[in-house]
Amino acid sequence: MLALFHVVTAMAVVGESLLLPGDYPDPSIIRDGDDYYMTHSPFCYMPGFLIWHSTDLRHWEPLCRALPETNGDLWAPDLVKCNGRYYIYYPAGGSNYVLHADSITGPWQGPIDLHIGGIDPGHIQAADGTRYLYTSGGNVVQLAADGLSTVGEVRHVYDGWQYPQDWATECFCLEAPKLTYRDGWFYLTSAQGGTAGPATSHMVVTARSRSPWGPWENSPYNPIVHTTDSGDTWWSRGHGTIFDDTAGQWWMVYHAYRKDYHTMGRQTLIVPIEWTPDGWFRVTDRSCEPFTAQRPDPSDNFKSGHLGWQWMFWKEYAPQALHWGKAALDIDGKGSDSTDGRLLLVNVPDTCYEVTVDVMPGSGATAGLVLYYNEKAHAGITMSGRDVAIVFNGATVSRHRLPRYRRCALRISGERGRALMAVSTDNRKTWQVITDGLDVSSLHHNRYGQFISLRVALLATGAARSRFARFGYRAL
Repeated sequence: MLALFHVVTAMAVVGESLLLPGDYPDPSIIRDGDDYYMTHSPFCYMPGFLIWHSTDLRHWEPLCRALPETNGDLWAPDLVKCNGRYYIYYPAGGSNYVLHADSITGPWQGPIDLHIGGIDPGHIQAADGTRYLYTSGGNVVQLAADGLSTVGEVRHVYDGWQYPQDWATECFCLEAPKLTYRDGWFYLTSAQGGTAGPATSHMVVTARSRSPWGPWENSPYNPIVHTTDSGDTWWSRGHGTIFDDTAGQWWMVYHAYRKDYHTMGRQTLIVPIEWTPDGWFRVTDRSCEPFTAQRPDPSDNFKSGHLGWQWMFWKEYAPQALHWGKAALDIDGKGSDSTDGRLLLVNVPDTCYEVTVDVMPGSGATAGLVLYYNEKAHAGITMSGRDVAIVFNGATVSRHRLPRYRRCALRISGERGRALMAVSTDNRKTWQVITDGLDVSSLHHNRYGQFISLRVALLATGAARSRFARFGYRAL
């Protein structure tokens, strides 16, 4: 169950709750009647744009993925419903693209290249039906009526909010424009300060205008959300989107790193907001029920015959490499080691957890269970024949020879930044600890870049297929 995290002392985050644990950055949310839909940045993981569904903001279920194969890293999307159709606007490879569908579950069409630069697109439709797309740096362009192309030139219309010079931030970085139209005003809600770096880097600011072209007046309540102290539970709060619920109450979703757990990436949080008599919004201490939504279980017995919602490839989309048997998954290997092998990954939603899987490497192949950030930053336990190896950041730390066995299982226990690895040769009745703890606490963006997270991965290398069964995950 998702627990309501304790309320931190900063006034700006009274009532803050964890909405989706694990690496779910750049949340984009819409209400469609009685339904809520949300998606996040997939970056280099494929398939991309996992769409979540809820009817009460507390119970979230994975619904579908909108884009199987991606064209490079996909950053902050904007999920939109306009004129009866669904859209996802997103940046990739130096341009911005759009997907569209008549149903939220697809099929999704596109991507269509809009041929404009910038990142973090934000869509709005004015009262007269004209559509606009905003991007980082305070820029905007008009869209065609169908939302699938641009009209005219990109114009710079907003310079951001100037925060105090002595604040510790990563960069000014005006980005993540999210638009709301209410009572004749356009509200432009943006992120500033950089998305990582110091604890106090990121923030949410807002401005308003009577016209989509400006001029924009900054809110007297800026920053709306901001980490004010490194002792806070959540660091680098930012990238906010506001929306109303079915009862007419207003909320903001945004992302943040949990203190001391940058490896988990940026997690999705929610906080209630209120409208002031002078037409601005701010965080409120409105009483609301705790967010205790149930977290979907990423465990997999591999009986479904298709790729489950929890699984992602690393920098490729290779469903042809997967072969389902009777309660097992065979994966075609590639590469020669943990730096270039084939990976299937799942998100890690807990600070302390345990993952297990049965492994049978193919002839001459290597298979394993890995905590994977990227090619240079990972730790895991691998098997080749009867040899077990511990790998760390691409290097083999130790090797061990197993006795004859009928079935082998691997286990990684993640405990507050350390990884304990073990193997079982008697159907998980007993476990032999191979390493009592590798420090993986530094395997995150502030050291290795890429804005992603340390995830659990199945690894298959070599030319042969390797078999995996009974993948289990549990919080400790």
